[in-house]
Amino acid sequence: MSVMGIIIEALSWIFILSGAGFVVVGAFGILRLPGFWSRLHAASVSESAGVILLVIGMCLQAGATLITVKLLIIGAFLFITGPTSTHAIANAALVTGLRPVEGKGLVGVEPEPLKSDEAGNG
Repeated sequence: MSVMGIIIEALSWIFILSGAGFVVVGAFGILRLPGFWSRLHAASVSESAGVILLVIGMCLQAGATLITVKLLIIGAFLFITGPTSTHAIANAALVTGLRPVEGKGLVGVEPEPLKSDEAGNG
């Protein structure tokens, strides 16, 4: 095995293990975080990052073959449908009345009042 082959093999395993780590952290987030919204966030972010890293690692393992093209198509599909489904779930939760818990926000920062022309009264 050449030096370049060893480097590609090492990089592919770094990407695969990093992606698997993101997925595992997301799974723990789903189990351990307190509310619906934080769990949804953990699942969405870790899944998107995990998919990207796993697909890159598997593409490096496969080399320049038809398998790489198929992996890229699957990765693109997962990368598009993951956030889309998360948005649909969040929208359904909002429509049914599940609201995020409001924090205290920043101390000393108040929202600016709308001007009369912005409010549609002018």
